[in-house]
Amino acid sequence: MNILLDTAPFLWIALGKPEISSTARELVTDSDNRVLLSAVSSWEIALKYSLGKLDLPERPETLIPAIREAYAIESLPLNEDSTLQVSKLPDLHRDPFDRILISQAIAHGLTLLTPDQKIRAYPVRTTW
Repeated sequence: MNILLDTAPFLWIALGKPEISSTARELVTDSDNRVLLSAVSSWEIALKYSLGKLDLPERPETLIPAIREAYAIESLPLNEDSTLQVSKLPDLHRDPFDRILISQAIAHGLTLLTPDQKIRAYPVRTTW
């Protein structure tokens, strides 16, 4: 399975939080799965950290690559196809970070790993 991590589940894995479901943890650690983290999630984490809205044990530029390496998570860059997909989405969720993650999952044929019910209302494959 090709999995795109929502930002919160990535942070829950990185910080060892109990909010991550056992199924989600299994999917991320299964070597048969290709797991990706969007550059958009890295941007969201860095932005919230710099605004003092996110407490992390290390700076994002250290933490994110270290967690990606530890879990063999690939980085997914943002491309034009993904950005243009946003205009096709119904107006169900106002969070621009979530909307672009949805668009990336659709554009790249990925399954979005998320507990967010608003995201699950979109025409995108999800799992949790």
